This record gives sequence, C-alpha cells and structure tokens, in this order.
Amino acid sequence: MNIGRASKESGVSAKMIRYYEQTGLIPAADRTASGYRDYSDTDVNMLRFVRRARDLGFSVAEIGDLLGLWRDETRESSEVKRLAQGHVHELERKIKDLQDMVNTLSVLIDSCRGDHRPHCPILQRLETDQEDEDLSIRRRAGAIA
Repeated sequence: MNIGRASKESGVSAKMIRYYEQTGLIPAADRTASGYRDYSDTDVNMLRFVRRARDLGFSVAEIGDLLGLWRDETRESSEVKRLAQGHVHELERKIKDLQDMVNTLSVLIDSCRGDHRPHCPILQRLETDQEDEDLSIRRRAGAIA
C-alpha cells in the first residue's frame, strides 16, 4: 500500500512516517518499480505501535528501545517493565514540576492587582530569580523615575 493509505490506517501522518524512516526508527519501506514507497500490513502494525507509544509520551529513543524489545521474541518482560516504570517516574517528575509552576503562578496572580497601575508582581518575579522576594509594590530596577 502507498504512504497515504499506510498513514490513514496507522494514524501516523505521511510526514512523520518519512521522518521515522529517515531517523532509522523504522526500516525504510520497500519501493515499487516506479519508486513509490510500498507498505505491508506488518509495516502498518509497526506504525500503530509507534503511534500508541507516542500517545503515551515515550520519546523517539524510548520507542526505538520498545520496538527492539517488541521484535525480540527472546526478550524478558522485566526489560519492558523496567523501561515503562522509568517512563512513569519521568512523567511523575514532570507532573510535579508542572504543579509547582501552577502553584507559583497562582501566588503571583493572587498578588497582582490587575488594575490600571504599571506595577505587576508577575513581571517582577520574571525579572529576578528570588522566589521568596517580597511582592509588595516597588519600582522596577530599570524604571525611569
């Protein structure tokens, strides 16, 4: 089947299929006599695997590892589990980091009057690295008096 049909059946855009081939994540498709890519049902199944792994947030490198394990019938499931657990830990770290960002922004939003005056604690915090800085009204360091 051509790349358009493989894209439709797998849910992976033709552009991403070409990218995955170019980077070596998936093997290059066979070619027809006229030079067009020709994908098999096995290729489409592999593309679905890649799409599902991407949907779960795995990186391209991790997907490469997963594909290697998927193809290796002598693998131990403990290897797959270890990789998935590592990914979960990374996702949990990212969730914590995002929650910290939400908390910080919420404090800043609460401290901003949002009125006609130019003072803005949100911009003030972006200007400095000090997280425990007093957010009371003060003139910006580079402001003109």
